[in-house]
Formats: sequence, C-alpha cells, structure tokens
Amino acid sequence: MSALAIGYGTNGFSNHRLPDAIRVIADLGYTSVALTLDHHHLDPFGPDLARETDRVAALLSASGLRCVVETGARYLLDPYRKHHPTLVSGEAGPRIDFLLRALRITEALGADCLSFWSGVREPGVDGPTNRARLVRHLDPVLAEAQRRSVRLGLEPEPGMVVQHLDQALDLRRELGGPDCLGITLDVGHCVAVEPVDAAGCIRHAGGLLVNVQLDDMLPGVHEHLEFGQGQLDLAATLAALDGIGYAGVAAVELPRHSHAAPHTARTALAAIRRAMKTVSVPPVHTGAPASSTIGDLP
Repeated sequence: MSALAIGYGTNGFSNHRLPDAIRVIADLGYTSVALTLDHHHLDPFGPDLARETDRVAALLSASGLRCVVETGARYLLDPYRKHHPTLVSGEAGPRIDFLLRALRITEALGADCLSFWSGVREPGVDGPTNRARLVRHLDPVLAEAQRRSVRLGLEPEPGMVVQHLDQALDLRRELGGPDCLGITLDVGHCVAVEPVDAAGCIRHAGGLLVNVQLDDMLPGVHEHLEFGQGQLDLAATLAALDGIGYAGVAAVELPRHSHAAPHTARTALAAIRRAMKTVSVPPVHTGAPASSTIGDLP
C-alpha cells in the first residue's frame, strides 16, 4: 500500500493567519499542507522573507506536516490582472522572477515540490507562439530547479495553454524529459476537461506524478466543489493513487471556501477517510520538513 500524505491547501484558509491555518490543518488530522505563496501567506516579496520562511519551516516540522508549494495566487504580481503575467506572456519577467524565488522558498522549507501552471493565452497570439514562449520562459526555471534539486510539478489547468494532461506530458518530452519536472494533477480538472476519469489520468501520469490536488467538479465546469457535489469517484481516485504507488502529498483544493475553512476541512477529511475505508488505502505520514535558511534571496 502507498503512503499518501493527505493535506489541505492554505488558499482555502485565506481568512486565517498562516500559522493559525497550519495549526488548524494539523489539529484536524491532516498530515500535509499545500502552501500557496500569497500577500498574507509567506509573501515571497516580503521584507523579512528569510526569517518568516524559517518560522514556517519550524512550524511545519513541529506540526508533523509535509508540504508542497503552490504558485497560483491571484493578484500577487499585478493588482489589476489576475494571475498576470504568466509563462506565456510577452513580458514574463515578473513571473520568472517569482518562480525563482518560489524555488528557493521550496528548498528552504524542505517541501516536496513546487507546483506551477502555464497561463492563459494572450489575445491575438497563436498556438506556436504561445508554445515557444512557454519553452523559452521555462529554461531558467528548469535550470534553477535542477541546480537546487527541487522537483517541479506542471499542472494542466482548464482554459490555459496547457490544460490537458497529454499536453503537459508532450511539453515535458519537448523539453527533453528533465528529471526535475513532473506533473501536478488536480483530480477535479479530470472531471471537468479530460477525456478519461481521474483514475485513468492518474494511471496515465504514473511515476511522473509529484503532486495531487483533491476536489470535486462537474463536467465542463471549472469550479472547485466539496466531495459529493460533483461527479468525481473519490474512492476510485484514491485506489488509483494507491495502485501506482503514489506516496506524495494529496491536498484538498477548495480556494473559495475560506469563509468556512475549519468546517469545510473537517468535512473533507471525513469524506476522504470514508472513501479510503472502502478501498483499504492508509493515509500514512512519512516525514516532515526541516527548518532551513533562505539567505540567498534577493
């Protein structure tokens, strides 16, 4: 049996201070956290980043939580345009700089991986141009990840240049199959836009899977739902993760439920535990990150 580290995303605790969110997630019984870098949650542009990173690393370790780092904060780089700029923008410099900072934070936290997505195509830009931009802008990110031995997880995201799992796998091959680049899979996205179910996507990604996001969705609708409100077969999804021997973080992703975060997180974990019992998949914790420093951040 694989040893999943079931977690919860801090983007679903946006009304909580980060230390409080981490403590609640641990107190509820989760064994990992998906930490979205944001203005109020370990701001990667904050004036005291090194010290705050060490504090978060120490808290994660004391709480017995593994961690993955997420980079999908909405207005972190541009106060007017959500998620802008991206890796497919003409001027992607701020996004590249952010991802390089995030890599250093990931290393300092001892996190399992850094997750990212491609971006929405800009109006009037054709497919080949978007692809060329993505490949070019990923070069320094991949080089830094390789140098620091940090794993990256490319997430197919509905509506973006890379929105399907096969597109992510194709891009990885085009990049030469770098060891540092794996796949982040949101199982709800499989329901929303993939031609096969989440279990099939998990088996297709196989050993390249480095990060999993758990939520429910409906076909054709990119809206993160609580389990049971969409068409995800949660038990089959967990069984598929166990079947490929996945032992990484699988964190609940409900970014629009912060208004009821503790209740929603408690309900989600209960649903996961019920599903696990039907397929005999144990949520076993396999280690915690250690405190480190991040003194080389600019």
